[in-house]
Amino acid sequence: MAKADPLNWLSEADPRQLEHLMTALNPKERSEFPWLWKHWARPSQVAPPGDWRVWLVMAGRGFGKTRCGAEWANAVAERNPYARIALIAANLNEARSVMVEGESGLLSVGAPWRKPSFEPSLRRLTWPNGAQAILYSAGEPESLRGPQHSHAWCDEIAKWDNSGERATSSWDNLLMGLRLGRDPRIVATTTPRSVPLIMRLIAGHERGEVAVTRGSTFENSTNLPERFLEAMQQTYEGSLLGRQELDGELIADIEGALWTRALLELCRESAAPELTRVVVAVDPPASSGGDACGIVVAGLAPDGTAHVLADASVEKAGPERWARAVAGAAEAWNAERVVAEANQGGEMVRTVLRAAQHSLPIKLVHASRGKVARAEPVAALYEAGRVRHAGCFPALEDELCGLIVGGAYQGPGRSPDRADALVWGLSELMLGKAAEPRVRVT
Repeated sequence: MAKADPLNWLSEADPRQLEHLMTALNPKERSEFPWLWKHWARPSQVAPPGDWRVWLVMAGRGFGKTRCGAEWANAVAERNPYARIALIAANLNEARSVMVEGESGLLSVGAPWRKPSFEPSLRRLTWPNGAQAILYSAGEPESLRGPQHSHAWCDEIAKWDNSGERATSSWDNLLMGLRLGRDPRIVATTTPRSVPLIMRLIAGHERGEVAVTRGSTFENSTNLPERFLEAMQQTYEGSLLGRQELDGELIADIEGALWTRALLELCRESAAPELTRVVVAVDPPASSGGDACGIVVAGLAPDGTAHVLADASVEKAGPERWARAVAGAAEAWNAERVVAEANQGGEMVRTVLRAAQHSLPIKLVHASRGKVARAEPVAALYEAGRVRHAGCFPALEDELCGLIVGGAYQGPGRSPDRADALVWGLSELMLGKAAEPRVRVT
């Protein structure tokens, strides 16, 4: 047996070797062996050595982050009857359904005879030895202001609500209450995103204050369906979304970009308010086999703020298909106007859209400036806090973050088609003719 790395031995052992091991153990050892996480975990799922206060596990989906956090919290509770653990997720529903009751949650790990009892009404788990854990929502920073804890497990911190700085406020309140016991510690598990809290922890890592473990989805391939892995590779391999969500790579901002990921996170909202006007903006492709057809839905609220509602863009679509997608988006969102760039197709764009839906209210616009120049006043609206994203639109946001002041586009794909559609839509809603002085409407 390889004493330094038991995982390698166990993963490669044949049934006879495993049977021999089990027969060599006494009854108590045999009963405990299946629940000894350190013998079954990959090295990247085990807490690193050292005097760290925060351990950030930043890895792709399916890596086993939840199992990692649950096993760590369970081990803390089992060895310390005085442990008081904070369990924090983006909201209380996720704290319960993922961290506690999920397939890899706290009720699914550890020996059954040491399983904690769960009192949903009190948001509390209690282990047989007296250790306790309480559930919290990161969307309610004030709920963490008073309680004291000895440990904390924070799940999917990149998903925590960034509006009104709730995510960082929750983290700060947690830190200020982490004062029980002799060695208070936090484990944060997450898929990477360039949000303010993540960037703050990365800066702490660079100063030697935060331990960081990185990993990809494919490290856990033995526990994931082969068809899932194949589909993920075929669909996302090499893309920015794949690098982030599968490879666990933190995609940094490009110097000089009009939009930063932190800025986009600050404008995030769970749902849009009542809107007075909705438009569908379209950046048609030059050919069916080339760029995507950018289709973005946005609306205007009574207070003058704009809200991005959907990215309905389609890839490698012929005129009939993308026109149907536009008509479908207009109907689904009850849009009062379709704004379409006509530089590539001219009047043909109107004809194609009319063929898909005769009653579509169409406005053709013609660009006389480059994409980046058109985008600059729209980016200024984001900086002023006048635009919100009602949800997360990874492909669109990757393109926005690839538009560089005074430079060439550096985002995914050959052209920022989704971003260009967004610019046309928000210009129509908020800037009018000022956004493009030489726009000609036909």
